[in-house]
Amino acid sequence: MLEDSWQRPLPLRQRQKIQKMLREVEVDTGRKGHRKFSMGTLEMGTTIREDSALYRTKLNVGHERTCSCEPSHINCMTPKQWLKSQIGVWQFNYEARDVRDKNIHPATFPISLAKKVIELFTHEGELVLDPFVGSGTTLVAARDSNRNAVGFDLQKRYIALCEQRLAQTTFLGEAKQLAVQDDARLIEKYFEPETISLIFTSPPYANLLNRARKNKSRRFRKTEQLGKVEQYSQDPRDLGTMELGAYTIAIGEIFESLLPFLRPKGHCVINVPDMWWENQRITIHVSLIEELRKRGYELRNVLIWDRTNLVNRIGIFGWPSNYITMGVTFEYLLHFWRPAK
Repeated sequence: MLEDSWQRPLPLRQRQKIQKMLREVEVDTGRKGHRKFSMGTLEMGTTIREDSALYRTKLNVGHERTCSCEPSHINCMTPKQWLKSQIGVWQFNYEARDVRDKNIHPATFPISLAKKVIELFTHEGELVLDPFVGSGTTLVAARDSNRNAVGFDLQKRYIALCEQRLAQTTFLGEAKQLAVQDDARLIEKYFEPETISLIFTSPPYANLLNRARKNKSRRFRKTEQLGKVEQYSQDPRDLGTMELGAYTIAIGEIFESLLPFLRPKGHCVINVPDMWWENQRITIHVSLIEELRKRGYELRNVLIWDRTNLVNRIGIFGWPSNYITMGVTFEYLLHFWRPAK
């Protein structure tokens, strides 16, 4: 099968030659809006694409605490902030910087959600990983919170979106945020063991978006989403093209490969909904819990993202013979950690 030129990485020897040259000279990316940071003697912007000299090489991104918190503390929160976070049902609001247009990305979450997860499970200066970064919300929230963060996505349009959003976010801290165009299966090429403090992501939902929308839950069904396929891509590497069984195994393999890079008692939070398909409830959250337990993760908490303050114009669904909860009104936040050695 023919590939577009942007899909083909440079040969290894050519990348090594370029890297050597770049270390010997001052590098300027020349791309408007790029913020550069040091990786050894190499200067680099907020993205790594498939033609980058640093493609599939170890990243020199900070991962140590820069705060003055006690060593036993898992975050920088005050007791009052901690108390509020103990409630198992969370609500959030969108802000002006959030992406809500489904034509830009079909499944997003608020910056405030990502920020709360990041601030609950990390300290300033620590490293956050999003293996399915999409629109880049995790990176924006990490920048707001002075955390280092790296996000991965297959699609170049989403890497460009991450770059654009980071360029529009003012930041005075020292933490770095980076979007990488690569497969989540190959993340191991970028990090040293036990350097990641938090994995936070909202992964693809198997092939459940890879179908024409019927808008059954909408009060007014004839919207621009009616009949639209909202799947991220048809790339065969995309987990969103897989049926649930194959998807569960594939995502289990990805998270198993990430476990050695998560520090002991490092955290992993996955945002995921369940869905209805042909009058059956597809329990994605149950599949993920079972699979990650098999892969060495320990489930700690199941939180509910209450979305009732964000949805409107809900139509009647299932009446009068089939009771079905409205999936758009809540999602799960599955909290795991890597058990201590």
